[in-house]
Formats: sequence, C-alpha cells, structure tokens
Amino acid sequence: MEERITFKKNKAPLGKRIGNAFVHVFLAALAALWLMPILWIILTSLRAEQGSYVSTFFPKGYTFSNYIRLFTDTSILNFPKMFTNTLIIAIFTCIISTFFVLSVSYCLSRMRFKLRKPYMNMCMILGLFPGFMSMVAVYYILKAIGLSEGSMIRVALILVYSACTGMGFQIAKGFFDTIPKSIDEAAIIDGATRWQVFTRITIPLSKPIIVYTVLTSFMAPWVDFIFAKVICRANADQYTVAIGLWSMLQKEYIHSWYTCFAAGAVVVSIPIAALFIYMQKYFVEGMAGAVKG
Repeated sequence: MEERITFKKNKAPLGKRIGNAFVHVFLAALAALWLMPILWIILTSLRAEQGSYVSTFFPKGYTFSNYIRLFTDTSILNFPKMFTNTLIIAIFTCIISTFFVLSVSYCLSRMRFKLRKPYMNMCMILGLFPGFMSMVAVYYILKAIGLSEGSMIRVALILVYSACTGMGFQIAKGFFDTIPKSIDEAAIIDGATRWQVFTRITIPLSKPIIVYTVLTSFMAPWVDFIFAKVICRANADQYTVAIGLWSMLQKEYIHSWYTCFAAGAVVVSIPIAALFIYMQKYFVEGMAGAVKG
C-alpha cells in the first residue's frame, strides 16, 4: 500500500490572528478616510443644487450639467482655454525637465570633474529654500527679455518650471549609482561614446527612475499656482487650470460656479491618473528587470 503523507496546516495563534484583524480594520478605516474626500468631490461635481454649502453629504439631485457648463460657458471663465494652456506647458516642461534631470544625474554619478562636490553641496543648500522666494526676481528677468506678455507667457512658464529641475538630481543620481559601472566600462572599451552609453545602456536600465521623473515633472506645472499667478497676472487668456479653479472660489463666482469647481477638480485629476496608470506597467517592468539584474 502506498503511504500517503499529509501535511497539516499550522494555524496561527489566536493572539496573532486577533492582531492581524485589528491591523486590517485599521487599514480599511484609513482607506475609507482617504477615499472620502475623493468621493465627496465627485458627488459635488454631480450635484444639481447650486451654492457652496449643503446640509447633506449626498446630493438630493444629480446632473451632468456642471461638466457641460464647465466646457461650454466661456463668458466669464474659459476653462477649456486654461486646460489647453496647462496641458501644453506640462508636456513641454515634462520633456525638458526629464532630459535635464537624467543628464545631470548621470554626469554626477558617472563622471569626476572639478567643482563636482561643491556643486552638489550648493544644490543641497539651495534646495532648503522654497522656490517662490525668487519669483519677483524671476518675473522681472522675464519682463526684461519680453516673455511676460501675450502668448510668450507659455514660454516663460515652461522656462520657469524646467530651468532649475537639474538641481533635483539627488533621487535619480542615487538610482544611477546602483547600476554597475563595469557595464559602462565594457561599452567604452568596445568603442561606445559617453552619449551612446547613456542612451543605449543606462536609460533602458533606468525605467523606474524615468517614470518617477516624468510623473513629477508633469505634475509640477499642472498643480502650481504661485508662479503661474505672478507671471500671468491679468492675462486671462493665458491662465492655467490652477488659476481658473481658484477664480471659481472668488466671492462673486462661488455661488454659481462652486459645483463647476468640483467638476473642474475631477477633470484636472484625469490626465495625472491616466499618465500614472499608463506608465505604471513600465515602472513594474523596470523594477523587475533591476531586481533580476
């Protein structure tokens, strides 16, 4: 007769199971608290009642007219124009910033040159100060070179958002430091240039940090208000979505535009969510490749 070997599954102690149950309940409560503001803003965007205050959490009536009005009523606040301005600025800023950050990070990680450490220390010290401390000086510089009026405001915002991104090299440099230098040395021995090593070897191995850099570079101009407001000033046709949403909360507009503000907040979150969902697979693949390597 064949002997059957059976394995009994050891049950966790009662105290450990109770502890796990409490942990799961706690995490579920945190998830509910995190999702509640998102649910509230979505429900408010579908609310049929006007005004900024209602006594109930769930609306008494639902409608899509807030979204329709957001994109059709341009008599006071031209949200489609603001959305287009922000999208253009965010795309160009994302491309330029990503190139700057990756290039500076690679140079500081792989190359050794004079003033390398002083530059890194200077960037660390300057990073302690908020960027909006320089916004007045930046505005007058842009005004002096003719970038503070008309359609050139878009160019000015792209320069402002992307010019100093090379100083944020710390995270990308730390990732490049984990890639073995022997790979670069082998490629250089085979006749590859530094640019070929960077584009054909380092970049394909750096998908996680590229995805992170793209996301942060895209989100920065998308949600910024201070620099956009200072540079755009009264040029309403160059406003970004942050200024547009802020304008909807002004005293003269809040009653009639508050539900449209909620709809705008939902619409603004869509490009960021779509970009994250699209690039998440590259992030996971890059992490798997990095672990395997």
